Amino acid sequence: MALFLFIVLIAVVFGFIGALVKGLLWLLVIGVVLFMATLVFGGMRLGSRRAKRR
Repeated sequence: MALFLFIVLIAVVFGFIGALVKGLLWLLVIGVVLFMATLVFGGMRLGSRRAKRR
């Protein structure tokens, strides 16, 4: 869980830097992609935990 939160934090930081600094739009894109990938990965882990409990 700590790794998940750390990756989300990094994605948010990349997004802010990419949005605020002119010419670093690619960093914003990397932040958004990283955030989406983290959400998908976290959802898969949460789904597998629910399946194991039943």
